Amino acid sequence: MFADLHLHTNFSDGTYSPEELALEGKKHELSAMSLTDHDTVEGCARMAAACAANGIEFISGTELTAEQKGIELHLLSYHVALDNPKFLAEVGKFQKVRQERIREMVARLNQLDVPLQVETVFAIANCRSPGRPHVARALVQGGFCRTLDEAFERFLKVNRPAWVPKFKMSALDAIELIHQAGGVAVMAHPGLNRSDEVIPPMVEAGLDGIECFHSKHTPSATRRYLEMAAQKNLLITGGSDCHGMNKGKPLIGSVKLPYQYVKKLGAKAAEYQARSAKTRATVATRD
Repeated sequence: MFADLHLHTNFSDGTYSPEELALEGKKHELSAMSLTDHDTVEGCARMAAACAANGIEFISGTELTAEQKGIELHLLSYHVALDNPKFLAEVGKFQKVRQERIREMVARLNQLDVPLQVETVFAIANCRSPGRPHVARALVQGGFCRTLDEAFERFLKVNRPAWVPKFKMSALDAIELIHQAGGVAVMAHPGLNRSDEVIPPMVEAGLDGIECFHSKHTPSATRRYLEMAAQKNLLITGGSDCHGMNKGKPLIGSVKLPYQYVKKLGAKAAEYQARSAKTRATVATRD
């Protein structure tokens, strides 16, 4: 039994619908899947239903952009309560900032005599959490670039003329936000950050796990993070980081996390949820 716990749909910057993604999971004989769209849980209800229809266990999730000591990090949240008011309010703020970022990117393109309309980008995104891939698609569809790679190379990569920095919340605040929603906080693809020194203070702040298995981790990186997880008593997760056809070919099926780690993740979430329920009961008693 295997799982893929890092997946994206067209509710952020993926190309698959939740239903299409669940069918892909069934094709690869996955026992469990988690939807971790960027800064949104908008697609989780449909993904849960699609997984149930295909006999796959579903784990709610999202991928939050954060920073620690000036270093951008991505935090995966698992088993968050999808109706938690504080979590939804904060995620809503991230979404508004993402939308403003798109407007600023389009404004910079317009200054470069690229007559792209922001409404075109939002129509292509058709979600609350748009990102650079949607701008790249709009540039290709409008005939301003031949390929997505060209769009990023000419305009959208870091320090290119239409690049706009992302809003990032403190990683420590993000961990606290995930925990209060009954979720488990995991650092995504640490091998891509090249900043292992930020992990110890995050562990002290409550980081629960690290994504040891990832489609862009080398075998040596995977071994290093497995050893680190053992040393620091961290949970182990993994996933393909599939974005559908955005990056040439679907990555789902390239990483298969043994199901034993899924069970440990669920057990940790149950601890947080029990603690949260106890806190709510205590507050209700006082009131």
